[in-house]
Amino acid sequence: MDGGRVLGAPAAVLDGRSRGSVLLRRVLAGTPAGESPLTHAELVPAREGVTQGWPDWVPEDVRAPFLARGIARPWSHQAAAADRAHVGEHVVVATGTASGKSLAYQLPVLTRLNADPRATALYLSPTKALGADQLRTVAELRVDGVRAASYDGDTPLPERDWVRQHANWVFTNPDMLHRGILPRHGRWTTFLRRLRYVVIDECHTYRGLFGSHVALLMRRLRRVCARYGAHPTFVLASATVSEPAVSASVLTGLDVAEVTDDGSPRGARAVALWEPPLLEEVTGENGAPVRRSAGAETARMLADLVVEGARSLAFVRSRRGAELTALGARRVLAEIDEELASQVAAYRAGYLPEERRALEQALLSGSLRGVATTNALELGVDIAGLDAVVVAGFPGTRASFWQQAGRAGRSGDDALVVLVARDDPLDTYLVHHPEAMLGAPLERCVLDPTNPYVLAPHLACAASEIPLTREDVASLGGDAALAVVDDLVAEGLLRRRRGGWFWSHPTDRPHAGVDIRGSGGEQVVLVESDTGRMLGTVDPGTAPATVHPGAVHLHQGESYVVDSLDLDDGLAHLHAEDPEWTTQARTVIDITVIETERCAPHGDLQVCLGSVEVSEQVVGYLRKLPSGRVLDSTPLDMPERSLRTRAVWYTLTEDALLRAGLEPSRWPGALHAAEHAAIGLLPLVATCDRWDIGGVSTALHPDTGRPTVFVHDGHPGGAGFADRGHEALREWLTATRAAIADCECPSGCPSCVQSPKCGNGNDPLDKAGAVVVLDVVLTRLAEG
Repeated sequence: MDGGRVLGAPAAVLDGRSRGSVLLRRVLAGTPAGESPLTHAELVPAREGVTQGWPDWVPEDVRAPFLARGIARPWSHQAAAADRAHVGEHVVVATGTASGKSLAYQLPVLTRLNADPRATALYLSPTKALGADQLRTVAELRVDGVRAASYDGDTPLPERDWVRQHANWVFTNPDMLHRGILPRHGRWTTFLRRLRYVVIDECHTYRGLFGSHVALLMRRLRRVCARYGAHPTFVLASATVSEPAVSASVLTGLDVAEVTDDGSPRGARAVALWEPPLLEEVTGENGAPVRRSAGAETARMLADLVVEGARSLAFVRSRRGAELTALGARRVLAEIDEELASQVAAYRAGYLPEERRALEQALLSGSLRGVATTNALELGVDIAGLDAVVVAGFPGTRASFWQQAGRAGRSGDDALVVLVARDDPLDTYLVHHPEAMLGAPLERCVLDPTNPYVLAPHLACAASEIPLTREDVASLGGDAALAVVDDLVAEGLLRRRRGGWFWSHPTDRPHAGVDIRGSGGEQVVLVESDTGRMLGTVDPGTAPATVHPGAVHLHQGESYVVDSLDLDDGLAHLHAEDPEWTTQARTVIDITVIETERCAPHGDLQVCLGSVEVSEQVVGYLRKLPSGRVLDSTPLDMPERSLRTRAVWYTLTEDALLRAGLEPSRWPGALHAAEHAAIGLLPLVATCDRWDIGGVSTALHPDTGRPTVFVHDGHPGGAGFADRGHEALREWLTATRAAIADCECPSGCPSCVQSPKCGNGNDPLDKAGAVVVLDVVLTRLAEG
């Protein structure tokens, strides 16, 4: 966790006088009488800062601009990381949000560029907003000899030549490095030959499939630099995560030292866990009880905080959710004062560049007091002076939660942080087990650069940049890479010669066909049917489920209904409409075992890990009212998607289920409910999102011959999530069992065993049967 804790009952925190405690009382005052949504509250105390003197090697020309900005001395972690980088040691600084990690890399880079204007540096960030913010900071310092410039998708074409020829600190992102710099490294010869530092900001975001792509991208960058005689020092900045040096080493392929003792000060934070109440006389699918939605609860909180004069951010899991939350808050505020309503907006990915820049400027100026955002603002613009952060739904990892929470109190003042639980098994578990949320160690970043589905395109790209030697292949992926190279040769993509492997199509580079974000290809463009206006984009992998015909889509607070979706052309047409319902896609999934790598018997339980083939198809969608009530179901005929990936699964004998008291008629519902809950709880032990994984359960699977529950990665070749679930199986399934048993619903609801993406309409589900199944599994594991 980010700092120390003071344990205490909600009443103790509410009796406090800190700004966060005051705001929490204000938010609670808006709840109906008799409801008690607050499950836990505690105060994270303020922390004094620890400074060090300026390193002797920092010249006056570099030190003076920081002094002018009020930085009298660096914090201890800034100086420690900067010292390591200055002497050429690869280092990662992993400290809390707003701890000034930027200074740790700015000092060594600015010092080197000031002393040697011929030297160069490269800065990489996961978002354009973050890169633009950091570039703005460096430009404002006005250090002699430093020519910093942006080189990303928003950089006008006429400016790109100037950047290549004159900039000595280039701010870009992995996407542009992959598509714009490495394939044309011959045009960057001078820059790359003189490259002394590579800065990787917010490196904890490079996890899963995206992280695996970036890990190989870093190896390709180092290989091209070495071709020109450069061996730059890597400086990484990360949120607080577990074993940052290990993660940074896997990401870069280098030995990386870590600096983790946070010397920055921090104001006190009141941290509250909040579970929306069940709604009376409202039922969801199959009569299940429905809670007030996290989005609706967050919209009300955001409105209350704006009325209180608190500058606030609300983090929402989806683009649609951010739009709905902002819209809901504005509606509440409009009844009080139209001027207040105008101070709330949404911010998310998918906006056009000019829209993002305008919103960022409004945030910086303070003309916006309440912003509902996706994790696009978890990083990015350096917003100071926020009083409160509301997190609508657990963001997938404790590291991300504390990163988002760190946006509050960034100027050292007291602040409020509220986690509002969604109707989700993991959220339910966390708000009722605060020790798993607030007292547990942070997660490791999970990534697998040896994934053959990731290795293959990067080996092809590397060969097209510079012919591959055997040493190159070994450095890119070891034995796994050698096997992939053989496959590329067999496919005719690479040619084997005495000197190594060569790209077979020199006039047609492979880079454009590689999507390092893992979305599966070029973005699907959203176009308004009547005007032809481009509204934004969505990932092709999620398009069938989010912009299928009939889907309701929100953009900038305006509602649209999708008329058509053409996946081949990457185009969806929409028309403006404001229906009273929302839509939710339904999918069907089948799974085949390709290879069983591990299979451990535990009596009549078997636990396995291996490769599987998953077929998935969107077959329809539901129309739902804001209350959660389902209006109807509409069938769809979308193309089937086939995926070869990794899975963890367990099987039980029929006798084991019978002895536990489960009749055969209950097996499908019990296994199905256990599968849903396990998918919901896997993010507790792996750095993934529920939507990064999937599952299948069956009372008799043809490949195992037994009742079986599968949980699989949602990316080709896997992203390490199933492997992590296999590694932490007992912890994972223990939490899964607790989440089901602790839920107050009588027979199953979205907070425990219902899934928002179930292709069978959450039928059958047997909540009590799922507890029995997991009891059998956990008993066998304990016996083993």
